[in-house]
Amino acid sequence: MKNKIISETPITASDVLVALDHIKTKDELTYRAARTHEYLSQFVKNSPAKVKEIIEKLKALNVPRVREQHIYKLVDVMPTTAADIKTALQGYAVTITNDNLQKMAEVVAAYAH
Repeated sequence: MKNKIISETPITASDVLVALDHIKTKDELTYRAARTHEYLSQFVKNSPAKVKEIIEKLKALNVPRVREQHIYKLVDVMPTTAADIKTALQGYAVTITNDNLQKMAEVVAAYAH
């Protein structure tokens, strides 16, 4: 019997790291979970609170055709220029004006390390 997907909700890498930390305190991580935890520990730089703040600011821009999954992708990648944002979103069928790309880049760049 195949598993049925009930719903899909985007989640940031920061949230995954927190969830894995929580699981790690209660039980041993599987091999794949341990490798994921190791990877995320190296590359996730922002705290969940800061990530939530960035997401809210990006949503507040009300950029047409940009969905929640696009915003979460940007928060994970943290592109600081309009060109970098365009590159990060190439895999999605979304067109964003240069003006909106620049606004998004300014918000993300304010939080980049």
